[in-house]
Amino acid sequence: MKPVLKNLRTLALTAALAPLWANAQIAQLQPPEIAAHTYMLVDVTANQVLASKDVDAPVEPASLTKLMTAYLVFDALRAKKVTLEQRLPVSEMAWKMPGSRMFIDPKMQVPVEDLLKGMIVQSGNDATMALAEGVGGTKENFVRLMNEQAKALGMTGTSYKNPEGLTEPGHFTTARDLSILAMRLLRDFPEYTHYYSIKEYRYEGTPAANGRNRNTLLFRDPTVDGLKTGHTNAAGYCLVATANRDIPNVGSRRVLSIVLGAASTTHAPTRVRSC
Repeated sequence: MKPVLKNLRTLALTAALAPLWANAQIAQLQPPEIAAHTYMLVDVTANQVLASKDVDAPVEPASLTKLMTAYLVFDALRAKKVTLEQRLPVSEMAWKMPGSRMFIDPKMQVPVEDLLKGMIVQSGNDATMALAEGVGGTKENFVRLMNEQAKALGMTGTSYKNPEGLTEPGHFTTARDLSILAMRLLRDFPEYTHYYSIKEYRYEGTPAANGRNRNTLLFRDPTVDGLKTGHTNAAGYCLVATANRDIPNVGSRRVLSIVLGAASTTHAPTRVRSC
């Protein structure tokens, strides 16, 4: 078993046993060492941090940035500013986005739902930009909305410069802020978060490659149902993962794991690719 995968299972066991320890007054185990800049394990059900390291250190979020982009798109859907069936144009800027792509082009008018799948499952920077322009009018206005929403959620250690997460000066967040965002995403928009558990997706008429969800924990553990991976050279390998498990004599328990800045796929908790 790879060292970090073993450590993450230790963290999951910590989460499962935490209520029993509290009741039995058993001493807590020391959190494991993980080869990453920062990490955080949260019992979402109990709103309790179970293990953490340097959660307020600023880090590059890479494609974890797309969690905020999705939050704003979900909010626009609920407010009926856009619909899932609505077709959005693909601008030259969206088409030419570097990094991970959904492979859409300016000849296409793509439904919002398919752009969401392209952003979430394929981590497509082109899909992300098309959504940002469709909801915000321009990239710049959408980024302003991202920062306003971060402030409203209490994400005091976050600054966004783009909607997709490519490296840019002044674009950063923290593990604590990502935990806030992830929990609010799950709580505020339960009707849309099923997109994060889709294992494969490809938009009709685009290349067959690059259709598999980067979050390989979805393929390894049936209780895992999200959320997002990310990678750039500057950010390292990153993951925000969540699982919902039924624990005997305890009940349903949701656990959120955030690991940021692993040095390689060997040290990362799951295989991730470029932003």
